[in-house]
Amino acid sequence: MVDFKEHEELNMLNHSCAHMMAQAVKRLYPQAKFWVGPVVSEGFYYDMDLGDEVIHDDDLLRIEKEMKKIAKDGKRIVREEISKEDALEMFKDDPYKLDLIADLEDGNITAYRQGEFIDLCRGPHVESVKLCRHFKLMKHSGAYWKGDANNKVLQRIYGVCFPSSEELEEYLHLLEEAKKRDHKKLGRELNLFMMSEYAPGMPFFLPNGMILRNQLENFWYEEHTKENYQFIKTPIMMSKELWQISGHWDNYKDNMYVSMVDDREFAIKPMNCPGSLLVFKNGLHSYKDLPMRVGELGQVHRHEASGALNGLFRVRTFTQDDAHIYMRPDQIESEVIELIRFIDRMYSIFHLTYEIELSTRPEEKYIGDIEIWERSEKALADACTHAGKTYKVNPGDGAFYGPKLDFHIRDSLGRVWQCGTIQLDMNLPERFDLTYVAQDGSKVRPVMLHRVIYGSIERFIGILIEHYAGHFPLWLSPQQVTVIPVHYEKHAAYAKKVTDALTAVGLRCKLDARNEKLGYRIREAQLHKIPVQLVVGDGEAENGTVTLRRAQSKDSLTLSLEECKKLLLKEVEDKA
Repeated sequence: MVDFKEHEELNMLNHSCAHMMAQAVKRLYPQAKFWVGPVVSEGFYYDMDLGDEVIHDDDLLRIEKEMKKIAKDGKRIVREEISKEDALEMFKDDPYKLDLIADLEDGNITAYRQGEFIDLCRGPHVESVKLCRHFKLMKHSGAYWKGDANNKVLQRIYGVCFPSSEELEEYLHLLEEAKKRDHKKLGRELNLFMMSEYAPGMPFFLPNGMILRNQLENFWYEEHTKENYQFIKTPIMMSKELWQISGHWDNYKDNMYVSMVDDREFAIKPMNCPGSLLVFKNGLHSYKDLPMRVGELGQVHRHEASGALNGLFRVRTFTQDDAHIYMRPDQIESEVIELIRFIDRMYSIFHLTYEIELSTRPEEKYIGDIEIWERSEKALADACTHAGKTYKVNPGDGAFYGPKLDFHIRDSLGRVWQCGTIQLDMNLPERFDLTYVAQDGSKVRPVMLHRVIYGSIERFIGILIEHYAGHFPLWLSPQQVTVIPVHYEKHAAYAKKVTDALTAVGLRCKLDARNEKLGYRIREAQLHKIPVQLVVGDGEAENGTVTLRRAQSKDSLTLSLEECKKLLLKEVEDKA
């Protein structure tokens, strides 16, 4: 889906539409006073104080109607420059605008006027409100002034605007499709995971969800074994001293769960890196041993704000598919090239495309020499080029300890998710005094790469649920096959034979011989998104065949039981 904030044309159009909405609100609620109306990734919003009036769903339709009148009138949007003194006089009855003006420097301030409405704004805007006529108000909510819970609650209205009615309709259709794919809704319906008030933000994986999760973890281990990774498991709780060495105690303590054990302070790990560093430090390493690729599916805990929690997308405990690569400086580019190819292969299995973003040295608060940063940034950039991948530069957004490559995957609805990352670290090997023996016998500091591919297994599962709309490919599906006898008694014996034969070769198969009509049982299997339904009746029992139906197809195929086994096993093996 489109990011309104990043799209230059849509950003300007939605900013202008926000002003048009404020104008409509002012006409309907003359007492209205406005705070800010920025463009965000999902469109625009405006925060407003309506006094004793409260916005309801029906009021959005009334505001939309007034907005259409304004758009049809087609007034130009005119930029005006005013002095700070004039601005204070113009908005003297509006405490929210006075608060904004107080923070502005002396000199000319810009405002934008359309008809009778004027508002402070840096701009830019489109030429006329007529260009804002293809809009939709999406929802309303409350919002604390300045985001401070001690301040008054303002009313916030969200909306979107597009250059054409066709683009607006397409976007609204995608939103409806996204609602149907909501992983929280499908997670309940498909018996994948649950949440409990006894553990806020900490998902419980149910039997079907565990099958899905185990398939993803097994795939991860298989593919990493091919790439010569070693695997470790580090403690979930470690002492305060370790987190002081790593720097997390000073910079991340408020997000960590801490506890006293034997009069000593401990913390549940929010990251896996320090444990991996201790594992490397445990042994002696030669330049010949490098690169050393160490993987860990490590469970971490982070105290996220309760208001930010969102299904599997934002949780307080999750499993990172971490790996840390310890290497010589001359191996950086080749390792990153191999990593990009590896990540490409992993994502292609799920039919996920991606874009790469290179985040460079922050302007302030970074460690290490600029020369090392420039060399590291060039190594990441060259690795992308030599791997045949384009990338976008995100200046100044690197971690304080090194530059990074972020992988933004795109799902079947075109929505973008940041999952994979490759980070060069010049900080932790120094903090933990890691060394290896160089060819000349001297002790040298290794270079460290942090990397994830799924990012978080929980979040990746949430993405896959919505990407596939719950219709998982055969290899991932918790239940792969349901066998349905035409008559629940007459054909049950043969149906059980088919079920046992498929189960024996490792397929996740169940028999549905309930005393229900055939059509009902077929629909049930489709509702539960079981990929394959095998229907058996007189002909199938007599000839040793099955009639195969797919969950998302009306077509059917009759083939021998042996052919069916081979077909399904090949599909699982190929991860088709």
